[in-house]
Amino acid sequence: MKSILIVDDNLVSLKQISAQLAENYEVSLAKSGELALQICTYEKPDLILLDVEMPDMDGFQTISRLKSDSRLKQIPVIFLTGSQETATEIKCLEAGAMDFIAKPANTDILRHRIDLHLEYSDYQLHLENMVKELEDNIGISFAELVECKDYNTAGHLMRCGNYSGLLAEELFEEGIFRDELKATDSDMIKRAAPFHDIGKIGVSDIILLKRSALTEEEYREVQKHTFIGGQMMGLIYNRAPTQAYLKMAMVIAEGHHERYDGTGYPRGLKGNDIPLCCRIISVANVYDACVTDRVYRKSLSHEQACEVIFKGRGTEFDPQIVDVFSRIRDKFAALHTNSHFSVKDSEWSFYHESNSDS
Repeated sequence: MKSILIVDDNLVSLKQISAQLAENYEVSLAKSGELALQICTYEKPDLILLDVEMPDMDGFQTISRLKSDSRLKQIPVIFLTGSQETATEIKCLEAGAMDFIAKPANTDILRHRIDLHLEYSDYQLHLENMVKELEDNIGISFAELVECKDYNTAGHLMRCGNYSGLLAEELFEEGIFRDELKATDSDMIKRAAPFHDIGKIGVSDIILLKRSALTEEEYREVQKHTFIGGQMMGLIYNRAPTQAYLKMAMVIAEGHHERYDGTGYPRGLKGNDIPLCCRIISVANVYDACVTDRVYRKSLSHEQACEVIFKGRGTEFDPQIVDVFSRIRDKFAALHTNSHFSVKDSEWSFYHESNSDS
């Protein structure tokens, strides 16, 4: 059953509308815009009926707050207004409302409008998810083709995205990096992380496919994949500037080999000068490299992989991120079990041995 939040400072009006809708929807009530915003943060409704004229915070101020919150801006809003003026109706639509209904509302009209906008909202969300999935699949397929150049295990890119998203979500939930991390960033990092090694397309196959140890000069060539990847993703982002995850992918492609102690590459950034998304994927990337079979070694156990991460605390990795990883390492193990498929399970797996980073 769909949930409806009714916002009106008039108690009689609240009860009247609630009685009209209670049989068909889960109804919540709020006597002010401020209370409505509080309810939305922990119990996101499917649609909001919002009175225009309220003291302290009117309907226009309330919808403005809703639309400025990335977690709430997609909730459809229908204004309830006693005004019959065209100017008020125009202002309602310009504020971002899907519709407006004159009070007192006829029950049949109210239900019809609500059902119409709920159906439209569901359809719009479905389309957005389809487009998002298509974009991700095309991008990740391209990135995996690049990844095949050095014969990394299939699935590495997707797993890195899943691990990174899990870490980012937990960091947000615990309130760590509160000034840097938003609620939507975990999904964005999950989408951007698979592009981290896309710059390898610009590195010679002779070097990437070399079985023996790389020379210092060859290793410097491999390191260039960070600059190349950043430039590639920058060009793609410039062509699609509305896709914020591509901008993050650009940052990750360049900075995922930076180390917390400043000894990484390509820029030798240190500590919090390293973008947060890069510090997150650094942990995810190394974990997946550890628990994945390599031609020169069998995969490490989950416990051994965790020890590698713990030993890198404060040198290779951000200490706060490692501490969060430690608290949710069982979730990493579960995610690894559910999403990992080994080399022998892949229809297009290859083998490659080098001393280059994962």
